[in-house]
Amino acid sequence: MVVPRVQAAIAQAFGEEFRDTDPVVRPSQFADIQINAAMALAKKVGLPPRDAAARIVEALELDGLCTGVEISGPGFINLTFDGTWIEELLNAQADTAQAPQPQGGPETQARRVVVDYSSPNVAKEMHVGHLRTTVVGDSLVRVLEALGHTVMRQNHIGDWGTPFGMLIEHWLEIGEDSPEAALLVEDPSAFYQAARAKFDNSDSGPDSFATRARLRVVSLQSAHEETLEVWQRLVDHSKVYFNAIYATLGVSLEDEHIAGESSYDPHLAQLCQELEERGLARVSEGALCTFPAGFTGRDGEPLPLIIRKSDGGYGYATTDLATIRYRVHELHADRILYVVGAPQNVHLRMVIETAREAGWLPDTVEATHVQIGNVLGEDGKILKSRSGTPVKLMALLDEAVERARAVVDASRPDLSEDERAVTARQVGIGAVKYADLSVGHDTEYVFDFDRMLALSGNTGPYVQYAAARIRSILRKAGEAVSVGGAPLGAEPGTAVAGPLEGETTAGARIAVVEPAERALALHLLEYGATLRRVGELLEPHRLCAYLFELSQLFTSFYDQCPVLKADESVRESRLALCTLVLHRLTEGLDLLGIEAPENM
Repeated sequence: MVVPRVQAAIAQAFGEEFRDTDPVVRPSQFADIQINAAMALAKKVGLPPRDAAARIVEALELDGLCTGVEISGPGFINLTFDGTWIEELLNAQADTAQAPQPQGGPETQARRVVVDYSSPNVAKEMHVGHLRTTVVGDSLVRVLEALGHTVMRQNHIGDWGTPFGMLIEHWLEIGEDSPEAALLVEDPSAFYQAARAKFDNSDSGPDSFATRARLRVVSLQSAHEETLEVWQRLVDHSKVYFNAIYATLGVSLEDEHIAGESSYDPHLAQLCQELEERGLARVSEGALCTFPAGFTGRDGEPLPLIIRKSDGGYGYATTDLATIRYRVHELHADRILYVVGAPQNVHLRMVIETAREAGWLPDTVEATHVQIGNVLGEDGKILKSRSGTPVKLMALLDEAVERARAVVDASRPDLSEDERAVTARQVGIGAVKYADLSVGHDTEYVFDFDRMLALSGNTGPYVQYAAARIRSILRKAGEAVSVGGAPLGAEPGTAVAGPLEGETTAGARIAVVEPAERALALHLLEYGATLRRVGELLEPHRLCAYLFELSQLFTSFYDQCPVLKADESVRESRLALCTLVLHRLTEGLDLLGIEAPENM
């Protein structure tokens, strides 16, 4: 809320080249906030830190915002906000919370953003490695949409290539009605492994499975009718499996967002031809390659990006180039985000550079790799099952719900069977997603159920509990606030957890008097700025940190400021403040793709 004013003051004091300087806003023991930018600027502008701070303060426009501005220590700028200003902004938020508006702010230019995420493979199990790309990508699209951008989800599934020869041939051998065919939905890895075992153990005779599988690849690429029909069945069965995972995770991907490798296959030959004609691709050791500027191998030689293999086939690079061209020219993207594993960084940067050199990716379009780190086991290595294979994602999610159910059964035996089942699902899935989102997306983290499900610390259940606690307070107060269409004062089980739809009957104005109220109010005012920062830096963990701190500040407020037993005017003000906190918690959790349980 004050950052743009501080940046404007820095620009006025030291020149426009310093306008984007981070003001370094921190909490203060002596005021509401502390601006620490002067220390970092001092050397750059050739002034002692206190003198630099004085220049900033002199240029600051804070009329009506602050009652106190003070320079302390080596150059800290302490700001104390005007209480009336805080109340006006807070009540404006409360008035608009019932009908949420885009959080981008007037300075945000709406853009068309393509987000490439999840990207599982047909006829293969989704494993824990897909968890982060799916969860982080889905949170980013939700935040970007909340900021007012037009977001196009792209699920670039692996649905083409040589493995489909053996998969199609295996399907034809076992028959669509066989129990093995059902594995495509129930256990895709088992179906794939059965086909692979047949292929690996086959001889090389003219009628062998391996030979037929190789010929099937040719017929697939030639658009042979029967082969394409079986291929489509494989894809459709896998969609059922994907959608079961997405429904369990509460992810917003649907069939309409699928843009698999197969959709680009008809354009790959022409793409290679264009690169050759423009002098960007040449044959090297039998393969057609580009050599984008700035990439060299260990030997110092230019690093090749293979766009057509020596056998005439196409690889990931070719398809990825085709996606860029399509997303720029057909989807008219201003920004393209690849939510993909960190090991793909060099590959993606080479693809992006090649696309720029070819003119398919103009400088006006941003292309960013949102790098995703690994999920580790307790041994510090990539999380695997006891057999050494990747952990199946559905099994992981089922275990999370099962563990959460044990906790809910023990702590809330008063709830009905259905209520406990719903709460266990919301808490278990929410715990897994929050644990993933609360750390930097490009860092690794250790998967630990006990930590994820804890009701203390920066966890999903801690934030969910804060929301459930406020709902309980409002029920006891008899406030006519509806959640999911049912009033909070209704009998347990009537209301369904979801975004708030109603408002307090009193329409009370929030007054900020006590220090705990003030701290909570100031943090509430940072909500929009936090979302803008998440959208700019593509870092959902900043929203998690915001919600965790909001939950902590609410707990302090509730401990220090009586709500239900306060005098009527104070009670109404504090209930209105509680309602606004609940709005922010449920809305923020929803932007993470996490539900807020009615009871915990």
